[in-house]
Amino acid sequence: MSVSVILKALNEEARIGPAVESVLAALEGIGGEVIVADGGSRDRTLAIAARYPVRVVQLEPAIAPSCGIGPQLGFQYSREPFICLMDGDMLLDPGFLPDALAYLAANPGAAGVTGHVVEMNDTSLEYVRRGRRVSPENRIGDIDRMNGGGLYRRAAIEQVGYLSDRNLHGYEEFDLGVRLRSRGWTLHRLDRSFVRHFGHAINAYALLVRRWKSGYLRGIGELLRAAFGKPQWKQLVEELPELKLWGAVYLWLAGMVVLPFLMPAGLGLAIDAAMIAAIIGLMSWRQRSLTLGLYAVVAWLFHAAALPLGFFHGRKAPAAWIDSRVVQDTP
Repeated sequence: MSVSVILKALNEEARIGPAVESVLAALEGIGGEVIVADGGSRDRTLAIAARYPVRVVQLEPAIAPSCGIGPQLGFQYSREPFICLMDGDMLLDPGFLPDALAYLAANPGAAGVTGHVVEMNDTSLEYVRRGRRVSPENRIGDIDRMNGGGLYRRAAIEQVGYLSDRNLHGYEEFDLGVRLRSRGWTLHRLDRSFVRHFGHAINAYALLVRRWKSGYLRGIGELLRAAFGKPQWKQLVEELPELKLWGAVYLWLAGMVVLPFLMPAGLGLAIDAAMIAAIIGLMSWRQRSLTLGLYAVVAWLFHAAALPLGFFHGRKAPAAWIDSRVVQDTP
């Protein structure tokens, strides 16, 4: 029942030490290994991680980091029958692994089990909005993906070929979830804490711009490209609620472009302005905050603009070996 815990990290010098310590404490009495999978940190992340009895691996400089490549990098160096995936800015709940292992032992058809990701960042609009959002993947019981990580069964991962698609800059958890479920496996969320997540302590709009530049926002387009023509395509399109949202955003934007040409001078622009105000007002009412409502609409526009860029982006074989170096190994 031993566990390989993969900590994916990129410039996490402020959090990687406590993260590793929380994992080492949680593994006491269970056994296993800790792998810090680094995406090319330029701060002291590697030096701090190397203070602990853990395996530290890093992407070769020529390879660009992504949300999907970090987990797969750790997986290719892992050895244990169970894989626990989490971020380098998370603290693992000390009682999660025993409960998760017990669940998988009692449920042989389950590929993975997780718990609640407790958001500790109450200053960024992104994480406040995420904490308030009621999404199907956050419910208790059977779920369609394990956002934020959790404990996976290696046998299930090997059956679907790989842990995480290296090409994805986002939605890598949904991709893994739909691949597993298309093979008959299930995913489950326990009504208990999995990790505490601290997130980025920067302005939410600056975070949006950073995610645009890093390619993170292209994730949903890359997800669609990855599944196109595959057995899971129909299931993915039916289950991904964001597709309906982005479709509505495209219709809204198309209407705003066309209206000024169909209406008398000035009237089309006035209707456009009224539509913008109405949508922001509706989201502000739902979020109980004008600030959050405005941010939600701006985030929609960023995501919608990035979707086609992701869909037409080139791909590499997701299960291919990732060029990397072992910074520190463990016996």
